[in-house]
Amino acid sequence: MIRTETEYQEAQRRLKEGDRHLKVQETELKKLDLTRAEIRRGMAPMVTFREQLQEEIQQYERLRRGDKQELANLQQLGQILIGLRIVSGLTQRELAERLGVHESQVSRDERNDYHGVTVDRANRIIAALGFELRYSVSPAGPPRAARPRKVHAR
Repeated sequence: MIRTETEYQEAQRRLKEGDRHLKVQETELKKLDLTRAEIRRGMAPMVTFREQLQEEIQQYERLRRGDKQELANLQQLGQILIGLRIVSGLTQRELAERLGVHESQVSRDERNDYHGVTVDRANRIIAALGFELRYSVSPAGPPRAARPRKVHAR
C-alpha cells in the first residue's frame, strides 16, 4: 500500500521504468524465436508485478480524491486508518501532531499496517482524522453446523 506522496512518486517512476523493461524483455524474447505462449510465460512475472503496482497507484489516487473504503473485516483496519489519513489530506507529520506523538511513531505504525493497534488507539486516530466510527455486523451466511466428534474406544 502506498502511504505517502513520496512513495506515490516512486511507484510512478517504477511503473514507467517497468514498462521500459517490459518492452526490452519482449524484444529480447522475440529474438529467440519463441512462440507467443512462451513469450507470455516468460513475461508473466513482470506483467503481474506491473499490475499490482498499477493497482496500488490507483488505490492511492482514489483515496486522495476522497473515496473511502468500507471495512470488510478487522484485519483491514490498519489499511483503513492509513486510507483515512490520505483521504483527510494529512501527512504523517500532521497526524502525529494531532495525536501528540513523534512523526516516526506514525511512520512506523503505518509501515506495519497498525498491526496490533488497540481499540482505544484506533478510536483516537479516527477522531484525530475528523471521522467517527460506525459499525454494523451482519451474518456472513448460514450458520455452520456443529461437527460430530469422533469417539475413540480404548
